[in-house]
Amino acid sequence: MWNILSRGMDKVITCFTKRPDASVRLICFPWAGGGSIHYARWAKTLSSSIEVYSIRLPGREGRTKEPFFLNMQEIIDEVIGVLLPHIREKPFALFGHSFGAMTCFAFAEHVKKVYNLEPIHMFLSGASAPYSEARLQAPRRSNLSDQEFLVWVTSIGGTPPEILANAELAKLFLPALKADLCVVDNYRCSRPSTPFLSCPVSCFDGKEDAPHDLQAWKDMTSGDFTVQMLPGSHFYLKEAANEKYLLDHITKHLENAEMDYL
Repeated sequence: MWNILSRGMDKVITCFTKRPDASVRLICFPWAGGGSIHYARWAKTLSSSIEVYSIRLPGREGRTKEPFFLNMQEIIDEVIGVLLPHIREKPFALFGHSFGAMTCFAFAEHVKKVYNLEPIHMFLSGASAPYSEARLQAPRRSNLSDQEFLVWVTSIGGTPPEILANAELAKLFLPALKADLCVVDNYRCSRPSTPFLSCPVSCFDGKEDAPHDLQAWKDMTSGDFTVQMLPGSHFYLKEAANEKYLLDHITKHLENAEMDYL
């Protein structure tokens, strides 16, 4: 583990703005096929009391030569191997969209069960809870042919059309997306019989996206639980007004949480 810690931080985490005096860290998990840059840029907008750690998974950005992870546990093991000293050091919150929301859940469940640590807030977007019937009955996407896959990716939006229209660019982009969706398709977890967290959970979704069972996320916490629907489809959070709403919401709740924590 110390070998991972010594060389792994810069490999696994993108942090554009180092804030050693920040009161809380916001750890952001990518959507399927996504990199770390989108969330890392949030540091420019968020309060100076929040430091953003954006997760970079293998097979993308500076890790293109590394093999993709095959299951959720591999992702969690690597991220915790790098982040454990940091989440012990000061309060942390989690944000994830779609596949990232599921990864947030797996991360939070593991660090609570193994280390008795929990976030001060979870922000979950664009996904049914992983133990919900809606999620368990969802069609498997990783088994689609490349052509069917491209049709589906085009239908949910969020990917620049010039990538999807260019066969060479699509070849670079699709493997990471398919690998992450294979993790999603094979990830199974039990519905919590009792809440294992006490922190607030904020859920978001696009009004025009396929329906998700957001209410099922409530089963994991005894804390406050809210759902906010915003205009747009699956990648509603890329639209400027929605992104501003999300970042204002995150800042307000984390600044309030800091006061409660202290």
